[in-house]
Amino acid sequence: MQTKNGPVVVTGIGGFLGTHVAARLLRAGYDVRGTLRSLKRANSIETAIRSADGATAGELSFVEADLLSDNGWKTAFSGAIGVIHTASPFPSTVPRDENELIRPAREGTLRVLRNVKKAGIRRVVLTSSIAAINYGSGRAPFTESDWTDVEGPLAAPYYKSKTLAERAAWDFAGENDLELVVINPGMILGPILGKDSATSVGVVKNLLKGRYPAVPDFSMSVVDVRDVAEAHVLALTVPEAAGERFIAGGEALSLKDIAGVLKRDFPAYARKLPKFVLPNWLARLAARFDPGLKLIIDELGRDARVSNEKARRVLGWKPRSEEDAIRASAESLIAAGLV
Repeated sequence: MQTKNGPVVVTGIGGFLGTHVAARLLRAGYDVRGTLRSLKRANSIETAIRSADGATAGELSFVEADLLSDNGWKTAFSGAIGVIHTASPFPSTVPRDENELIRPAREGTLRVLRNVKKAGIRRVVLTSSIAAINYGSGRAPFTESDWTDVEGPLAAPYYKSKTLAERAAWDFAGENDLELVVINPGMILGPILGKDSATSVGVVKNLLKGRYPAVPDFSMSVVDVRDVAEAHVLALTVPEAAGERFIAGGEALSLKDIAGVLKRDFPAYARKLPKFVLPNWLARLAARFDPGLKLIIDELGRDARVSNEKARRVLGWKPRSEEDAIRASAESLIAAGLV
């Protein structure tokens, strides 16, 4: 693909991942058109994206479009040469009704794909999650052949939303001859662009602010946002990626591990970091009163290892270390005055 042929559309460009995807595309010489639910944030988002290294060249524009409305999508995709669909809801607490997550995730993805088809765009890259992989009958290390069982005991609403949205995307792509590529990231850490921190970076933020005197026995595959953005751009351009899903994740680290990196590399914050791991029985008791803890209560002590061999082999993906991602999160939060 060449810049002169048209822009690459990034849905959800105002999100943590979306800003980095846009910056990576600009650095690679593409023009970028981003979708936002409201253009009121356009100026601040452009400033954030342009602040990334090498993201000063290329045209960056915005279109107002919402996943739950048909308005704006025709304009967004007009003349585009590719689409990276990162937009999706992410919960901070357990929703009262799981359809609050499932409906916009599934219907929003299908709305995007229908309009991609109408616009005559061949390739679309979808941001899914290891939440669509890790919670079925498979065992760690999980691979792209594993799928979350939406009727299983571990299928929390967010996991269902990502799984059902991805399944719907594959069905649509198969029926409509679209070149779909899916990226399934782990817990995304790394530097924030601007002062809008992502939900996953909030873990590092809360650790540094001393909000966790103790942590549960919970682990997740960690990955740097810059590497996830790189995986999306590779997925857009590597011919062999068409019709494939790729895990973009690294080593599974516990919250205790993450706190350990922060304690070692940011000693000024050591006294605020958690001192011990909650016994599982106590974590389950505390989850009755802590909505955030309730989200992960079924994953205490669970093996969360994944394999990124396929992304390395097919895409040529070369991620940073997990410790680099943790450090970059902390450094950017400190620089932004958020901790």
